[in-house]
Amino acid sequence: MTDNDLTLALAAATRTALDRRDGHDLIPSDDDLKLERPRNRDHGDWASNVAMRFAKRVGTNPRELAQEIAELLEAEPTVKKVDVAGPGFINITLDEAAAGELARTIVEANGVFGTTELLAGHNINLEFVSANPTGPIHLGGARWAAVGDSLARVLIAAGADVTREYYFNDHGAQIDRFAKSLLAAHLGEPAPEDGYGGAYIHEIAAAVAAEHADDLAAATDRAAQQECFRKHGVDRMFGEIKHKLEEFRVPFDVFFHEDSVHEDGSVTKAVARLGELGRTFEEDGALWLRSTEFGDDKDRVIIRSNGEPTYFAGDIGYYLNKRDRGFTECIYMLGADHHGYVGRMMAMAEAFGDVPGENMQILIGQMVNLVKDGEPVRMSKRAGNIVTLDDLVDAVGVDAARYALVRSSTNSTIDIDLDLLVSRSNDNPVYYVQYAHARTCAVARNAEAAGITTADFDPATLDHESENDLLGQLREFPRIVELAASERSPHRVARYLEDLAASYNRWYDRTRVIPQGDAQPEAVHSSRLMLNAAASQVLRSGLEMLGVHAPERM
Repeated sequence: MTDNDLTLALAAATRTALDRRDGHDLIPSDDDLKLERPRNRDHGDWASNVAMRFAKRVGTNPRELAQEIAELLEAEPTVKKVDVAGPGFINITLDEAAAGELARTIVEANGVFGTTELLAGHNINLEFVSANPTGPIHLGGARWAAVGDSLARVLIAAGADVTREYYFNDHGAQIDRFAKSLLAAHLGEPAPEDGYGGAYIHEIAAAVAAEHADDLAAATDRAAQQECFRKHGVDRMFGEIKHKLEEFRVPFDVFFHEDSVHEDGSVTKAVARLGELGRTFEEDGALWLRSTEFGDDKDRVIIRSNGEPTYFAGDIGYYLNKRDRGFTECIYMLGADHHGYVGRMMAMAEAFGDVPGENMQILIGQMVNLVKDGEPVRMSKRAGNIVTLDDLVDAVGVDAARYALVRSSTNSTIDIDLDLLVSRSNDNPVYYVQYAHARTCAVARNAEAAGITTADFDPATLDHESENDLLGQLREFPRIVELAASERSPHRVARYLEDLAASYNRWYDRTRVIPQGDAQPEAVHSSRLMLNAAASQVLRSGLEMLGVHAPERM
């Protein structure tokens, strides 16, 4: 019996019980029928509070209604027993064959197990990283790269249509400072007081000077030279950023240039729309958004008194551009220094008539600290005053870097121990999970060599305590994916994989897929091989959601 089959059986039993009490017009929803895993496995495989949701509406107490639903459920051939606990919880225990059948379901699903339709119909724009092209990606950007891409994978697994978008900041003062820094490096001058340092500035300046010598020679003054470095330096830096993200297994569907919202009329259109809605006012020669009416701490200038749009006006134009492109949800992943920006962004969305937290969602990521030999890693040789994505990958590799950056909630600052992440020990979480997958592959190879196949699979033989525990963990995977998607928390997948790996290792230690000595294979060995394949598939699927390889040998 699959989880869906059990839900359908529970729905039928509930409707029958309600009909007997003249509740013909009461139709249990998916939320009413949601099954939960009991914390104590002695309480069964599944639990439901459906009786507590409907008892009052049909004039009875929850325990009495629960008992009636339980008796109807016990008639199901794959249900071993149903108990009523507490104020009206229904605890369901499946027979061994029904529980063990999950192993075959997972294997035959061939990677589809765990995917859901929870977010079907949701068209999501997911914007993350969006680092200014003025230097290498720092650790905060690296965290958003890993988390953002993993979140995209989880949302897609939950049925959403997701567009990964990078907002290319090529408009404003930071780009001017970058160009000034390149020119200064080219001329052998010290970096400007408000400019950028580090070896990478000299590398880019030298490359631009070599590749665009004719353009520089044609530049008649310092301003023209600076423009040359701005144009070619930004392109080169951004090209390097894109390349590093690709190496980090982070693809983007759209690279959106900040300049374009000013050039294509998006800002003008957005400001006009807000005016039509009565959300703007003029004061001191400037145009303001009435953002305090929507929860902001103060009203915001969007067009300065000199007629120039503010940075916030660009954000307004960009958001409307996204909505006009058909995205129902726009998720922004911002750094820890953007906390103060949330209020005005949510107010702007509401000013357009949208729902903050739904049409616009903002995630704030906290800091990342690197530790080596028990001491903080302070700076990068190339970037000068920051630690970069490259530094992390060079130290531990892509798999360990991605896993370490994703496995903690983005609401918390994380310390990454470089020594731990390169160790081959169970204390290293990515090694622990990857090794569990490699072990499943080794078991499969050894079984094949011993002539054992899954042809004699009999789910009823999977009755060992460790098998019940492993099956229970596997059954949780679709729920974890839904939870990670709905909460925008891909770290839940990583933590689940660690629990699954632990459950698999306990099973591996206590049972045998291959008979000992001269004993002949039996149905239980075929069944255990199927369970091994199911665990392998879920471990692989979960690692793929995190953008981490599932090695077959280690």
